[in-house]
Parts: sequence; structure tokens; C-alpha cells
Amino acid sequence: MEISSKKIENVLILGIKGRLDALTSTGLEKEMCCQIDAGETKIVMDLGELEYISSAGLRAILFCAKKLKSTDGTIAFANITGMISEVFEISGFGTMFNIYSSARVAAKKIS
Repeated sequence: MEISSKKIENVLILGIKGRLDALTSTGLEKEMCCQIDAGETKIVMDLGELEYISSAGLRAILFCAKKLKSTDGTIAFANITGMISEVFEISGFGTMFNIYSSARVAAKKIS
């Protein structure tokens, strides 16, 4: 898994590429915790290049979302397609979180 980051105004965009599973989910948690501890309160996770997500990956996302919420922060998701979209729907994440067609649209909505 690779994590890239960029800012669109006051929103942090985290691009997740590869597989988010039991082996890589701790890396996502560490990165998100560092960003939140550094003061980021508006985060968009761009999952357009995510190839696979397991239950451990979903748990990591939920952990990060809860940590962000405790700081009155906001998280949104962008570019969810294919199998990732199916997993989000089956798990209920599709109704728990705001999902947008692109990172730019998501950043505009939560800024």
C-alpha cells in the first residue's frame, strides 16, 4: 500500500494505492493518527487506486474516523468504484460516510 497526500485549501487528500489489508492497515492508522495529531481536521480519502480492502482495512478506516470525530473533524471518501464500492455497501460504510465522485468535489463539500 502507498499513501500520498496533498492539500486542497484546508482539506487533506490522502490517496490510497494498492491493498488495504491486515498487513497494511496499521500503516494507514499510523499515517492518519500523525496527520490528526498534527492538526488536520478535514480529510478526504481518495480510494481510486485502491485494489483491495479487507475487514482489517475497514476497521482501520473506522478507527481513524472515530479519532477524527473526537477532534470535531470530518472525513469523506472519493473515487470509490468496483469491488471497493461493493465492500463499502455490504459493510454499511456507504451509509455511514459521505462518498463523492472525486477528491476535488469531496474537498469542496467538507471545507
